[in-house]
Amino acid sequence: MSDLQSAAEDMPAAPKAAGTRKSSAKPARSRSREFALQGLYQFIVGRNEAADIDVFTRDLSGFHKADSAHYDALLYGCSEQAQALDALIVPKLDRTLVEISPVEHAVMWIGAYELQHCLDVPWRVVLNECIELAKDFGGTDGHKYVNAVLSGLAPQLRPAEVAADRASGKARH
Repeated sequence: MSDLQSAAEDMPAAPKAAGTRKSSAKPARSRSREFALQGLYQFIVGRNEAADIDVFTRDLSGFHKADSAHYDALLYGCSEQAQALDALIVPKLDRTLVEISPVEHAVMWIGAYELQHCLDVPWRVVLNECIELAKDFGGTDGHKYVNAVLSGLAPQLRPAEVAADRASGKARH
C-alpha cells in the first residue's frame, strides 16, 4: 500500500449526520473543498507531494462532480503557501499549531486561502463552508475552533466586506 493510500484511509470519513447535505445535493464548489481537504490532509499527515495527491484524488469516486478549477486552486495554493497561511493562522490560535488536528489545520488553510485569494466567494460563505467541513470531517467541537480562528482572520483579510456587512447588520461575528 502506498503512503498516499494509507494517508487517505486515515482521513476521518464524513458522518451520515442528519442535517448534513446529501452528497448528490452538494454544489460543485462544496465538493471541491471536500476533495481539497482530503488532499491537504494527505499533504500534512502523509507528507505527500501535491502533484501525487492530485493524481490520486482525481480518481476518487465523485470527483467529476467537483469544481476542478477551485479544487486545483485550493490544493496547490494551500500546499504552496502553507507557511504563509500558517503565519496568518498562528496569531489567532490559543495553542501551538502542532496541537491542532490535521483536519482543522487543513480547513483553516482552505478558509484563509479563500479569504485571501477567492474574492468572488463572500467571506460569510467561506466561513460557513469551512464550518461545515469541520463538522463533517473534524472532531466534536473542531468547527467552533475553526469558526473562531476564521472569524478573527476575516476582518484582517476582507476589511471592507466585513465592515459593510457589520454596518448593514448582516455580520454576527
